[in-house]
Amino acid sequence: MVWVDQFFLAFSWLNLWSCLIGVTLGILWGAMPGLSTTMAMSLLIGLSAGLGQHTAIMFMLGVYTGSVFGGAISAVLINIPGTPDAVPTMMEGHPLAQRGEGGLALGSAIAASFMGNWIGILLLIALIPAVLFLALQFRSWEMFLLSLWGISICGSMASGEMPLKGWISGWIGLLIAFVGLDRIHGVPRYTFDVGILEDGISFIPILIGLFGLAEIMRVLPQKNPTPIPSEVGRVIPPLGMLFKYSRAAIRSGLIGTVIGAIPGAGANVASFFAYDVGRRRAKAEEKAKWGKGSYEAIVCSEVANNANVGGSMLPTLTLGIPGNAAAAAILAALELKNVVVGPTIDVENPGLIQFIYIGLIIANFLMYGMAIALIKPCVKLFSLPKTLLMPLIIPICVIGAYAVNLNFFDVWVMLAAGLIGYIMHRFGFPLAPLVLAVILGPLADENLRRALLLFEDQTIWFVLTDRPLGTVLLGIVLYTFYDGLFRRGK
Repeated sequence: MVWVDQFFLAFSWLNLWSCLIGVTLGILWGAMPGLSTTMAMSLLIGLSAGLGQHTAIMFMLGVYTGSVFGGAISAVLINIPGTPDAVPTMMEGHPLAQRGEGGLALGSAIAASFMGNWIGILLLIALIPAVLFLALQFRSWEMFLLSLWGISICGSMASGEMPLKGWISGWIGLLIAFVGLDRIHGVPRYTFDVGILEDGISFIPILIGLFGLAEIMRVLPQKNPTPIPSEVGRVIPPLGMLFKYSRAAIRSGLIGTVIGAIPGAGANVASFFAYDVGRRRAKAEEKAKWGKGSYEAIVCSEVANNANVGGSMLPTLTLGIPGNAAAAAILAALELKNVVVGPTIDVENPGLIQFIYIGLIIANFLMYGMAIALIKPCVKLFSLPKTLLMPLIIPICVIGAYAVNLNFFDVWVMLAAGLIGYIMHRFGFPLAPLVLAVILGPLADENLRRALLLFEDQTIWFVLTDRPLGTVLLGIVLYTFYDGLFRRGK
């Protein structure tokens, strides 16, 4: 009965139009060089502030689904990836475009994206009940350790061979999250007698500043003319081609979903990993085409980064830990509508998870149709010079930051976050751990303080033996730091 009610709710005209607009904006945004999925999610979240709960969710799911694919359009046609996860698609798709097969390469990317979304959605539906059951076993101590692990693993994954930079980024985010009144005793912290800081610092302006304004400051000085392609040719690939690469698609879908569930890994990690595995597993005849224009390589890359959407939603909905920065924007949109994600989401918001399942399926079908329809208009979009495009985004940043709380202080927060994000990027510090720490900081702080009150008269041995799940999580956290310091450091 719940599924039927949510089905009719999702298929209302308002929600369908909202999802369609979100998918269209996502594809267009992802197709524009230099504008990432996270940037699209961060800026367009302001448009969802005035919408109803279900309409806003449909809009953001549409933006997420559309923008992940959109990066493939510019990657194939003009050799500039619209999003970081489209780099493998660029390496294989543009040589095909130069041979007059750009339309077929894009058609393969569209079909692979459609299949990847299906794999991610089906695994999300299959795994979420088990993860919710496990999440209900988490109490204050376990929730603190889980939040700490999410921030630390994000720092390790996002910073490559220098995990310390990722952890420093996370610690900066924690300091920002601690600003305001303490949730246990109501004591002001880091407010410096400024009244407006007692409410804390909203993470949405920080998100917009880090991934919007900082990106503009980074991209605008670059000089990289983008030629306009003339013809794309046939778009829809033959069915025989799709069946030929079905095994690679399923393998890449599993990789993308699993990596999406790891906080901080992101679609770019999934895309490159699936691309590398596909190259190793390809037959000799196909392997010879790798790097020179391989349809199988495009399938591996696009299936993985789109399956990453469903994977990233798994920890976001069940544990309240975003799988990546784009999923953090989904989390922010849910919190704007007073939806508290976590183990009790199905109890406090009956039917919402089923609605999100159906919303992802609708967004996937709309993405497939709109992707085919928007390829040729996107070609003209690439002719816009960056000197015109980037300044137009600045008012969107300001409006998005102001619209959340109708507070001009948030605009200053956004500007400060943009400057900090630009400086951090110049010095090689990843931004995703900072955003994740700002979101998870209050959760970690409140649960640690509550756990300390509960364990006030207990010994360390009692804590380790009475909470075996917490002990396992503590071991995982310590191993994450050990692995970062002694193995990645080498």
